Amino acid sequence: MESGVVAMYKWMKNSYKTIKSFNRNVRLFMVANVLIQIGMGVFMVMYNLYIRELGYSEAVNGSVISINSLATALMLVPAGIISDRYGRKSILLIGTLITAIMLFGRSIVSVEQPILTFAFITGIVWAFVQVSGVPFLAENSKPNERIQLFSIHFSFVTIANVLGNLLGGFVADGFQFFFQLGEVESIRGSLMIGAAIFTVGLIPLLQLKTSERSQKDEKALQNKRLKEDDNGDSSFKKNFKMIVLFGIANLIIGTGSGLVIPYLNLYFANRFDASNSYVGFIIALGSAMTAVAMLIGPILVKRVGKVRALVIFQLLSIPFLFLTAYTNSLFIASVGFLMRQALMNAGNPIQSAIAMDVVHDKYKGLGNSVSQMVFNIGWATMGLPAAWLVTTYGNYWGYAYTFTITGCLYLVASTYFYIVFARKYKVKEV
Repeated sequence: MESGVVAMYKWMKNSYKTIKSFNRNVRLFMVANVLIQIGMGVFMVMYNLYIRELGYSEAVNGSVISINSLATALMLVPAGIISDRYGRKSILLIGTLITAIMLFGRSIVSVEQPILTFAFITGIVWAFVQVSGVPFLAENSKPNERIQLFSIHFSFVTIANVLGNLLGGFVADGFQFFFQLGEVESIRGSLMIGAAIFTVGLIPLLQLKTSERSQKDEKALQNKRLKEDDNGDSSFKKNFKMIVLFGIANLIIGTGSGLVIPYLNLYFANRFDASNSYVGFIIALGSAMTAVAMLIGPILVKRVGKVRALVIFQLLSIPFLFLTAYTNSLFIASVGFLMRQALMNAGNPIQSAIAMDVVHDKYKGLGNSVSQMVFNIGWATMGLPAAWLVTTYGNYWGYAYTFTITGCLYLVASTYFYIVFARKYKVKEV
């Protein structure tokens, strides 16, 4: 235990020194992103509870999740092209501003049609924020510092979501306890606070400046690589094939995730009648455990390589998914959820690294957009089927079926990923 604390302290100290070495744009973006992710963390844990308390069925929740994810999926590639054309700062500002307005609107409206309309518009504008962040960091950093930068960035996103998840549940219960508000009003107050924190993230974004030096360095590096590309690695046909192969894995995982992840808070609330505070706490703890599991990832990669490490994490998560599916114990369900969350998400940075390995620099932006798009399509298409299963078969078997199908899909995706990228196409392990 002590050695773990010491390791965490050293990691935080080194991260602080590294962050100080980044340029001002990067530091401002990180501050903005922490605030934005806290606000989104509140919405992630509270919004479908809000819809449930308004008296709508699971089908409405499924429609909201589907339409939001589908809008994002359809907009990701166009958003990437627009971001390339008009600059990251402008797109980040506009996307964040309109998303903030949508979040306030979603906190207030209680009629089904406006709920769906706001969800659709939020999905569209959030795509611009989602697709511009990593390229902005890349354009404002040196190539040799990007691996560490992205690692710290991912950790901050995880920690910010923990804070948002915790804040959402505790604030809602606090409004009920101290102000004697009803369930709907207390959750609405929590959502409004989340939207306000999200909006504060605009302040650091307004202070961003276009980094001419980093853009010149990036263009010079790209020109140098283009001159060296006489070996066929930069051909569109070859890279598009790899993008499609990688996208198939992401589509399968996104389909499985869409059956379960959006409904985890409802799972705890419906099957176990858990309080808002407990739901927020357990989901936040899941994000915290993910951050811890991420520290194990690089160690496993050094021993078995990137592809095998990713597959190991994914396969180990599946038994805990089945455990969560069939238990009637809140404690066992919580442990199963935490272990699945940590193991499955610990592979995300590894998966991103593999994606960068299999696609040439010229097509990394396209590859990133396509991967996110197909994941969101898989996620979006499962909103209504998941809601139908729970509505039809109840809070026990409904969730048991969705979790089981997800486990099977994860198994298929992991097997496919290993066969394609560890055996057929050798991913470099350096």
